[in-house]
Amino acid sequence: MPIGILGMFIITVLLFGKLRQALAIWGVIPLTTIGNIGGLVLVGAPFTFMALLGSLSLIGMELKNGIVLVEEINVQAEGNSGAFDAVVAASVSRVRPVSMAATTTILGMIPLFSDAFFASMAVVIVFGLTVATVLTLLILPIIDNLNG
Repeated sequence: MPIGILGMFIITVLLFGKLRQALAIWGVIPLTTIGNIGGLVLVGAPFTFMALLGSLSLIGMELKNGIVLVEEINVQAEGNSGAFDAVVAASVSRVRPVSMAATTTILGMIPLFSDAFFASMAVVIVFGLTVATVLTLLILPIIDNLNG
């Protein structure tokens, strides 16, 4: 697993050509545990192997959201606007695509709450993705603007 995460991090660095943007994207990933743990406690579900798999898949979903947002920030920054204006414009233009992709996944997982085998995974993905999407849309632009 560490080799896989390292590989994903290296791909993220190569994708942007900047270490700081890859670190900004990966810096939001640990914040997904707020939603994971909060959801499991709220629902009263145990942290099973399936919840672990849900947590790992959540990393991929959150990386996708972060990459979409940071790429748009880079596109906006190439224009004539300043760094702050680029972050604001990119954040506003990516709220709908990022939130709609997360919403479809969340709605698709809700029926699994009643399943004995997949309930923990569904809880982790639903609550983790909800919190992570909000945090990505709020915190990632701030981190990227501070570094750039």
